[in-house]
Amino acid sequence: MTPKKTQIVVVGGGAGGLELVARLGRKFGREKFDIILLERNRTHIWKPLLHEVAAGSLDANLDEVGYRAHCRRWGYRFFLGSLRAIDRDNRQIVIAPLIDEDGSELMGEHRIRFDYLVLALGSTSNDFGVPGVRENCIFLDTRADADRFRQKLLNHCLRVSRKMTIDKSADEFVEVAIVGGGATGVELAAELFNAASALRYYGLEVFDETRLKVSLLEAGPRILPALPEELAEAAREELEALGVEVIVNARVAEVTSEEIRFGDGERRHAHLRVWAAGVKGPGVLKDVGGLETNRADQLVVKATLQTTRDARIFAIGDCASFTPDGAERPVPPRAQVAHQMASVAFKNIVAAMSEKPLADFVYRDHGSLVSLSRYSTVGSLMGNLIGGRMAIEGRLARLAYVSLYRMHLMTIHGWLNGMTQIIAREINHVVRPRLKLH
Repeated sequence: MTPKKTQIVVVGGGAGGLELVARLGRKFGREKFDIILLERNRTHIWKPLLHEVAAGSLDANLDEVGYRAHCRRWGYRFFLGSLRAIDRDNRQIVIAPLIDEDGSELMGEHRIRFDYLVLALGSTSNDFGVPGVRENCIFLDTRADADRFRQKLLNHCLRVSRKMTIDKSADEFVEVAIVGGGATGVELAAELFNAASALRYYGLEVFDETRLKVSLLEAGPRILPALPEELAEAAREELEALGVEVIVNARVAEVTSEEIRFGDGERRHAHLRVWAAGVKGPGVLKDVGGLETNRADQLVVKATLQTTRDARIFAIGDCASFTPDGAERPVPPRAQVAHQMASVAFKNIVAAMSEKPLADFVYRDHGSLVSLSRYSTVGSLMGNLIGGRMAIEGRLARLAYVSLYRMHLMTIHGWLNGMTQIIAREINHVVRPRLKLH
């Protein structure tokens, strides 16, 4: 009888999950180990790029990674599906039925066994229970969300262009309200003006960035709370120079199909309403397998990234909640955290199988960077590596921002393939249309 292979299952193919299965596949191969990635999407796109996909500045078809091709290259198996439950007693995950677009069932509920399980499901937008948000706002959690926003944006731009073509005296605008002054909201606001300025060259001759009204609504006293105050102020000045109306201390009480209503009774009309005000763990994680979660449905993990109630189940990335000793808050949900956690989880799974001591996760804050499209980039680098922060702006900040994505490509593709991807991307910037219009 052929002995069973050691089976390592990773649920979620985002930045951390994809990096982890690639590392595990390179390390173990398929002869004695079975590395499995469960993911509900067929392709991977780096989440920090979704605001560019939403604005049409980036064609996701050129930057996405197909899991089936990637798994063949790196020695793991890919399963299309969504996690439904975890059977810890039998060491199995339960996968929800796979449903086709027409509602027919392609594959029934089934199970996959595991010796080690890593949950890397990322995060979803947190509506904080505000009425009307789920029904009337667009989130930017997935590529499908970004594609939906882009199509709605183009439709509204076409509407305005048509009205102004028919009636020369018409004064029409596309109104976009973005709730949340963090990196996603700020980057999307700037990217929209970059996209709008190019539309005149693609058939909308009477439409340009002056026909766009963008409001950035932040509940706190300032935007970009993760950055030093002087950099946040510089970003605000840059946004306002573009034409973005930045409104702080704006607490949303309700969202309807036409407007956003604030707690003080004020209202703001908007054709498109984007919610980027916070994140939480996917709902499926709440009480999944009896594992410990926090109020934001994130899995609570120990310093080794093992879940608190099962040593064979790890969690990494946005869906994991880890609070270092002496810290008041958990580590933030950032791409750099997911990458660092993937590296530690890889080492600890290897160590666990060899019955060696596991390493503790130590978060290295390399700073924060926010891109204001082609107009500017601001941020702080080095973080606790130099005992403080080094504020950067302009070309240096832009170079650092671009380098983060290039490092991601190197990690998931290897040096040779990663360099090829980078070169191909630069060529596409030259030869491809400036905007994706379909």
